[in-house]
Amino acid sequence: MSTAPDETPEGTGARDDGERRRGGPSPRTWRRVAVVVAGVLVALVVGVTTASVELSLGPHEARYDVTTDDAVTIDLGPVGTLQIDSPLPLTLGLRVTVQEIPAAVTELDQATTLQALNGDLRSYLAFFSAPQAAVEDVARALVADALGRAAVTFALLTAAWWLGRWVLGPARRGELAATLRPHGRAIAGGTVAVVVLGTVLTASVSERDQPDASRPASAVFDDTPLEGARVTGRLGGVIDTYGGYVVDAYRENQAFYARARTALDDAWDATQPVLDAQDARAPLTASPTPSGDADGADEAEEPVVLVVVSDLHCNVGMAPLIATVVERSGADVLLDAGDTTMNGTGVEQYCVTTFARAVPDGVELVTSPGNHDSAETSAVYARSGARVLDGSVVEVDGVRILGDHDPAQTRVGTGTTAGEESAQDVAERLTQTACDDEDGVDLLLIHTPRVGTPVLTSGCVPAQVSGHMHQRMGPAVVGQGVQYVSSSTAGATLGQPTVGPLNGTAEMTVLRWDPGTRRVVDYQLVQVRPDGSASVSPWLQWPTPAPTPMPRGGANHPSPM
Repeated sequence: MSTAPDETPEGTGARDDGERRRGGPSPRTWRRVAVVVAGVLVALVVGVTTASVELSLGPHEARYDVTTDDAVTIDLGPVGTLQIDSPLPLTLGLRVTVQEIPAAVTELDQATTLQALNGDLRSYLAFFSAPQAAVEDVARALVADALGRAAVTFALLTAAWWLGRWVLGPARRGELAATLRPHGRAIAGGTVAVVVLGTVLTASVSERDQPDASRPASAVFDDTPLEGARVTGRLGGVIDTYGGYVVDAYRENQAFYARARTALDDAWDATQPVLDAQDARAPLTASPTPSGDADGADEAEEPVVLVVVSDLHCNVGMAPLIATVVERSGADVLLDAGDTTMNGTGVEQYCVTTFARAVPDGVELVTSPGNHDSAETSAVYARSGARVLDGSVVEVDGVRILGDHDPAQTRVGTGTTAGEESAQDVAERLTQTACDDEDGVDLLLIHTPRVGTPVLTSGCVPAQVSGHMHQRMGPAVVGQGVQYVSSSTAGATLGQPTVGPLNGTAEMTVLRWDPGTRRVVDYQLVQVRPDGSASVSPWLQWPTPAPTPMPRGGANHPSPM
């Protein structure tokens, strides 16, 4: 006698088989899917609403916590808070707890609080002049943290589920299932609601986390990215009294670099006919056509265009102008000769990310860290897309480039300290690397010029680009190569800050490298001045060292015996 479908062992196996044969999922499958989906949703809610990271805000370290109060609150501790409506969906907000606020601030009255924080003013000015990179860094870090927390939560829920099943055993599970089956939907919905609402509500239950929506917005921030901000505590009085000075500095900074960018575009337009005429008169090296047809005309190889910047020192106001030069020159590579930051601290990561993200798509960014940079900021630069030189040869658009970090470290207020290697040690190591390279090195990119001088003298590298001196020197023949020292692209001058409108002339250099001769052919100088004017020079001839009798260090790089 055959067994009826409902009388099969387990009660559902044959019915499930029949539904699978008809092509539809079984109720048991749907229940499993519902449990998994509910677990994923709970894990995501827990992950998002508890996400927290520590990054920088201007010159300070800060902790970023996701909240559910529909506000972005910057908490300055005893100084007060600054609050704006959150741009995030679903009532999500953010609390930024600024750390390292000087303890002495708590002892100051309202009139002197701003003066106590005045040393950080220019750093905040740089941050708010180009906050996009920092915002992207925070967003990515929070997303990564939220996903990590969600994964852990889901893993714990899964472990708890299977542990519960194991503890109860099959018989007890069957009894409970029969008892709860009529109320399954209500129980599932209630459980999810309790977990989700509990997580959301506990994400910001503290009284200090609640935004003060009744406080009127400060008029000081009108027409700035902080328009509509509400300020509490002592900070409110400080901003109302003195905030206008800070906002005026911000507006002056924005207006200056907007004017300078317009002047740079105009200067490029004015110089373009001269550049085109020079190109027509002096084409680059001719090379045979690929077909090898003797009757065919030789074709000039397209040059590789490289833009040189140096000693940016966190002047992120120059980032859009660098992008303009890269675009207008048709550059293939951007060379950063170091000192991109001021002190190489973690709070300056927004500087390197701002410069890295200003580089147009398809353009390679190569940097040789300077004495004001650090391993920490260089690592951030690398994660943002820069190729950080580390003592080995890299090939970029056909150009073989050698470089390394600066052997010294300089920190504002504490001076310069020597690294594990001396300048001579680094020079000898780079010289050995260049001369041993079978394919040859085309360009040495090193921050401090004197570190590269022995490499040029060896004849194993035909050109060197450096910075560090804050003044342009060369291009000049040194040994068997040509040395070029770039001036500061931040307009850095002795004793003057680099952030804000320029105090000195900012310079960038455009190089053209000929793939046929594997040499730099010519260059042009781009200048932006403290009055906001700009100029672009015609193509200037790159010096040619005297030939040497014996090749070494690669077929294209002669050196003396």
